[in-house]
Amino acid sequence: MAFWHAAILVVSLVVIDPVAGFAATMPELPESVPAEDYALYDLAVEDKFLTSGTKLVVIERMTARYLHPDEPHVPTVAWFAEQDLFDRRLPQDLIRDFVAKAQRSSRLETRFGFGVRYRFVSGEGVPDAETALLRIPVAQRVQEERGVPDIIDRLAFSRVGFTLRGDQALLYVANPRPDGTGAGFLLWFIRQHKGWRLYDTEVLWVSRPEEKGSGGRK
Repeated sequence: MAFWHAAILVVSLVVIDPVAGFAATMPELPESVPAEDYALYDLAVEDKFLTSGTKLVVIERMTARYLHPDEPHVPTVAWFAEQDLFDRRLPQDLIRDFVAKAQRSSRLETRFGFGVRYRFVSGEGVPDAETALLRIPVAQRVQEERGVPDIIDRLAFSRVGFTLRGDQALLYVANPRPDGTGAGFLLWFIRQHKGWRLYDTEVLWVSRPEEKGSGGRK
């Protein structure tokens, strides 16, 4: 008898509030990357990847959780302790924040400001969204006139880890190219005045043409 009372109560709640009943069955949407992360993304792209002729950057829509294409494991504090990254100079609170944010993927939005048109893709390369500059830089126009397209395909970003004081940041950026080549980097940033400076870089993996796409450690 108690079972039927419980069943009637559930049905009644759905009938009374069908929106609440539907919402309860919907999957949880991924959170968006906070606005503060994009200053580091922009600096990484400008310092490591852009050239005077770059006309388009292809970006993975969801943030990366793994630090090596052949090792799909989320990084841990213990993993960092086992590595010799940056001569073990990374602050522990920076590592902990980076690891905590790597536990789940977040959604990137159209907040990039590195000055070149970019397009989001998801997974195997399904187009997701695109944003474009209204004003094309002179260097880009010259390159287009020469008929030499330059597309960065593609970049994958992790979430950005910060120290408790907010004066240092850690970011993983991967550049897995369609031809199987590419590399993955850990970037360590230091805050200076009101901006950021790229302080040091570690190459985590490199994939070369002769390796036929297999990611090799540096």
